[in-house]
Amino acid sequence: MKQTVKWLAAALIALGLNQAVWADNMPDFQKTLQAAEQGNAKAQLYLGWMYDNGQGVRQDYAQAVQWYRKAAEQGDDSAQNNLGMMYANGQGVRQDDAQAVQWFRKAAEQGNAQAQLNLGVMYYKGRGVRQDDAQAELWTRKAAEQGGANAQNNLGAMYAQGLGVRQDYAQAVQWYRKVAEQGDAEAQYNLGVMYYNGQGVRQDYTQAVQWYRKAAEQGDAEAQYNLGLMYYKGEGVRQDLALAQEWFGKACQNGNQNGCDNYQRLKAGY
Repeated sequence: MKQTVKWLAAALIALGLNQAVWADNMPDFQKTLQAAEQGNAKAQLYLGWMYDNGQGVRQDYAQAVQWYRKAAEQGDDSAQNNLGMMYANGQGVRQDDAQAVQWFRKAAEQGNAQAQLNLGVMYYKGRGVRQDDAQAELWTRKAAEQGGANAQNNLGAMYAQGLGVRQDYAQAVQWYRKVAEQGDAEAQYNLGVMYYNGQGVRQDYTQAVQWYRKAAEQGDAEAQYNLGLMYYKGEGVRQDLALAQEWFGKACQNGNQNGCDNYQRLKAGY
């Protein structure tokens, strides 16, 4: 039975703003507010982000929208992307996919990789625009070519499934590998699937196990379930029902119902 790849189309990506750095070096709220009120677009963006995430100030989506909009109207592509996110999620404004698409497009046309990915997602899902796999592929590729891991994984999935492009498993593997080698769990899982099915690569259960394990150790529930199956069947590893049960249990804890079912079967001794 063939295993299936997954992609991240359901998840729109908000601006990162180097959040890990900000946690250690948070801008002063009053200074940022003063600069924002003087019309500084970057300060307006940062102030919006602070309200959006409740950093240095009480979380307030309406205020976040207000400051993102000021920066977006000055042409700041990051603010445009974030304003699109607010419309897409209905945070601080009434949910409006058409407005989300409008702002994603403005940012995407300036080369913002996250907005390009988000616009691709909107086309894929038909949110705010007519569903169009070709346009989804076009914008996803633009983001992928800038090095965006989520976009590269999605582009791999589009090649694997023939969405907006002619199905090409070898191209799918190429894109998955780029991201998997950077440590991305989704791509590691997908690359494992390709090795398991022998799609775009020679079938190799040992390699499938290797990539499933990498994703499973990062908490990917489907990878944990598939790794459990490999131990249960003895594919790519020596059969080990205890390890199969352990991985099924981990998958179950992470919300995989098949993992729960198989864990209970093994626990009952059949």
